[in-house]
Parts: sequence; C-alpha cells; structure tokens
Amino acid sequence: MPQPNDLSRSLVALDQDSTIIAVVEMSQSSWLVAGVLPGVERQPRKKLEPSAERLLCLLHRWRDEAVRAGKKITRIALAFEAGRDGVWLARWLSARGVEAHVIHPSSVAVSREHRRAKTDRLDTEMLKRGFLGWLRGERGHCSMSRVPTIAEEDAKRPNRERECLVGERTRIINRMKATLARLGIRNFKPTLRKAAERLATLRTPESTPLPPNVSAELQRDMARLGFVVSQIREIEEARQKRLEQEPETGPHAMVRLVARVVGVGIETADMLVHEVLSRPMRDRKAVARYAGLTGSPDESGAKRREQGLARAGNARVRRGMIQLAWRFLRFQKQSALAQWYQARTADSRVGTRKTMIVALARKLLIALWRFVTTGETLEGVILRPAG
Repeated sequence: MPQPNDLSRSLVALDQDSTIIAVVEMSQSSWLVAGVLPGVERQPRKKLEPSAERLLCLLHRWRDEAVRAGKKITRIALAFEAGRDGVWLARWLSARGVEAHVIHPSSVAVSREHRRAKTDRLDTEMLKRGFLGWLRGERGHCSMSRVPTIAEEDAKRPNRERECLVGERTRIINRMKATLARLGIRNFKPTLRKAAERLATLRTPESTPLPPNVSAELQRDMARLGFVVSQIREIEEARQKRLEQEPETGPHAMVRLVARVVGVGIETADMLVHEVLSRPMRDRKAVARYAGLTGSPDESGAKRREQGLARAGNARVRRGMIQLAWRFLRFQKQSALAQWYQARTADSRVGTRKTMIVALARKLLIALWRFVTTGETLEGVILRPAG
C-alpha cells in the first residue's frame, strides 16, 4: 500500500533553468520577497505591502525578466513560513498557476550562536537555502505543512469556538464566586436554573443584602453567563443536526464511529476527527508526532536523558488525548490497552503513572486512527450499538 508523502522533500524533479524560485518573509506590515531567476546573475529582493496581487505581479515581472535572458520558464515555485496569516495565500496563488508551499517554521535550521544576527534579509536567505534543498528532493532541509481546503478549515471552527466559550463560561463563574466569597457567601452556584432569581435573595453573614454595586455587577455577569451558555448550546445543536443530516459523509461517519467507543463523547470524537484523524497521515509515528505525544531525547556521548514531551504538535489533540486516556482507564478496564497500563504501573508510584499515561494516550490515539482508517478492531474495547 503506497504511503502518503510526508512533505519532507519534493517528489518533482527540479529543472532550475526553467524554474523561478521565490520565498516570502511575511509580517503584518510588509512582505519581503527574495528570488532566484534562471539566466539572471543577481538574486532580486523586493519589499512589498501585504498584497497578494502585488506579489503575483512581481512574480510575473521576474518571469518576463528571465524570458528576456533567454530562458523558458515553465514553473514558479514559492514558499513562506506558516504563521499568523494562515495558508490562504497558498490557495490563492495555486489557483493562479503558482506552485505555493507553506514551510513548517520549526523545521528550518537556524544558527546556534548565542547572539546571532536576525533580519528579514537574513531570514529570506535562510528560507531560500532550505527551500532549494527541499525542491532538489533532499531530506532534512525543511518540511512543508499540508495546505487544507477551506471546507476542512471551516469544519474545525465549531469545536474551537466551543472550547473558547467553555473557557469564558468558567472565567465568569469563577469571577462571580470570588466576588461573593469576599462577602462571606460560599453556597451560591451560578449554573443552577434559578440562580438569577436566588441572587436577589442573597444575604451576607451579617444578614445584610448585597451592596448595590456588587449586585449590579453580578446581574451583568449572570446575563453574560446566560448568553455564553446559549451560544454553547447553539453550537452543540448545530453539530448534532449536521451529523443527523449527513451521517455517512466523510468526517461525519468517522465522528459517529469514534463516538461508539464507551468513554468517548461526541465532543471529543468531533475534535479528534477534525483535528487529526481525518488528515492523511503517513504512518503511526506521524500520528504521534502531530499530537506532540513523542519524547525528546538528549543523547551525546555517555549522556542519556529524556527531556519530556516534544510539544511540537497540536496542543488541542495532546490535551484531549491525555484527558481521554484517564477516562479510558475508567470505562474500558478490560481492554488490552488498560491492562497494559495497569501492568506497567503496578508499583503504584505517582511518577510512573504520569509517565505511562502519556504512553497510553499515544497508543490510544494510534489505535483510534487505525480504527477509523483501516477498520482495525480495538482489542477488548466496549462499543455502543451502531445507529
């Protein structure tokens, strides 16, 4: 079975005499574009305002310059680092005949000098060296990020928005509890259905009503809390409606399949599918690396030590999988993975449990990836009935 390209090298042969190679160092205020033109000795560099149209015009002008130098240009390859602007520029340029790539920033080698010079000009030279090596098909120069479609990016938004809203809900509740605790009131729960009505009847330990400013502040917090809760409910209902309308469509079928595992809720299943399981991964090692659940060894000579998790992957997946691993031990005690964990933590040491829960999270993620992509069964895992 052929494996997907891991994007660590180009699979297309590079003919440098017919290819314009360009890199862009992007910032919020300006773009610095540097290029390598066939038949032109100088390596041009141009600073532009952040404008895709001006960038495309510059590439066409460089192409015309190379043609005047006697070269036939058949390919324009451009790369820039992934950052705040996302990958919309790569999609925009690809639709207009430019081969655009997005470099993973942490894959570019940098100088290890204690005080190294860093300017946009030097950064473009560094990007050019890495991009040229990648285009030649050599490994180790840099790695490219996969450019998702707009539909794939949009599918992640509900889960991420809900995560932000849940954090906002927690902040509002904690702020209200802290405000009341300063007055000696500790038995008020803002999440109850009749909390707003009970707020007006609260009394301090001195049997006095709430001060007017505090009361007004809490009323506004209750209104804000109600609005946030309604938005969370709206997102959940919309997701459930999408799953019911298109139950067998691509990621929706994966969500329903993962949610059949006892201990995995619909929210966790939706996050895992849209963040990692629906992505084309090369192998199990790529899945673990994307989640940031691999180690970072430090070995040199006789020195051997482990620096902990690499944390270079998707933080949402990493947090979700570690939480799911603890929940998995509770709901899937007879599964092979749970028994594997229990056998290796038989000494009951806290340090061992914390270390092995990360290993369990990694194994569980790989098992779920195989479950939804190849249909490989989860040994000993209890599944809910289909439907």
